[in-house]
Amino acid sequence: MSQPSPKQQQIPVVVLAGFLGSGKTTLLNHLLHRSGGSRIGALVNDFGAIEIDAMAVAGALGDSTVSLGNGCLCCAVDASELDQYLERLAEPGLGIDVIVIEASGLAEPQELVRMLLASEHPRVVYGGLVEVVDAAEFDDTRARHPEIDRHLALADLVVVNKLDRAADGERVLGLVRNLVDRAAVVPATYGRIDPEFLFDCRPSEERIGQLSFDDLHEHGGDDDGHDAHLHAAYDSLSFVSEVPLDPRRLMTFLDSRPEGLYRIKGYVDFGPYDVRNRYAVHAVGRFLRFYPEPWPAGGERLTQLVLIGSGIDAAALEKELEASTSDAPRADEHGMWGVLRYVRDPEEQGADPAPA
Repeated sequence: MSQPSPKQQQIPVVVLAGFLGSGKTTLLNHLLHRSGGSRIGALVNDFGAIEIDAMAVAGALGDSTVSLGNGCLCCAVDASELDQYLERLAEPGLGIDVIVIEASGLAEPQELVRMLLASEHPRVVYGGLVEVVDAAEFDDTRARHPEIDRHLALADLVVVNKLDRAADGERVLGLVRNLVDRAAVVPATYGRIDPEFLFDCRPSEERIGQLSFDDLHEHGGDDDGHDAHLHAAYDSLSFVSEVPLDPRRLMTFLDSRPEGLYRIKGYVDFGPYDVRNRYAVHAVGRFLRFYPEPWPAGGERLTQLVLIGSGIDAAALEKELEASTSDAPRADEHGMWGVLRYVRDPEEQGADPAPA
């Protein structure tokens, strides 16, 4: 079966959910300013479709905003209608790297995820559910909307926002961690999280005829410095191996990854288990996907992984990854089954996301 060329790679679609006032828009604006050169397309609130990187100034939305009346995405559209809006952002000429759906504060995350999984658009793929929580109002929100417990259980990553306003932020963080189903829980103020938790940031590059958000941020001269060193709050580990990884051992590592490990990305060489392909890996919290793709011609065959988290024991994680390597010349015929659970068949539609 032929593999897509790099220009045909699927665009991850991340659902950004949370009750009214939790800070979703603030978080999205932060991502736009800290995209690292990546182009973000967004479907926002009233379902406006915006090619974000083409915006030069505030108020430039104009006719690119599409109103659906009640503003609740899960009720206002079905999967086929959602595909129509995604089509506008998935146009190859736009060069978008990731799409973020900022859901209405009253939307049902499960329905939005279901619609994305039912999408028949060949250029998009579900990229995970991010739930934003207002730490200062969390107790009152749960009392008014008990369904928040169910929403948290569905999430792949939970951002506990507005910790600076919460009288007992640590208690709220502990409570949220008890409510999630192995999702990563990220503390935040003003929606400031590392964009690498959600998508791969690529270096900025000159865009002829366009002014990007990165350009505005770099030359605007109004950086207050509060989040200039966002990475300082997190730890990272880069792992490179010339020896292939054993799929069973790697899945054991992934299934037991610690709570503070928010993000895993990179490429895996499974050696004799698949000599034609390397496997791009994308993990956000409990969300996990592998994407097989042909090895680049003439390139060195390596496993290259980056792990990002808070409070992680980098030395211990590296030791576990080293223990996942194997130079066995032959493959166990059932060895890839665990990995293949997280490879979505392009022909498969409407299946539930496999939990990591």
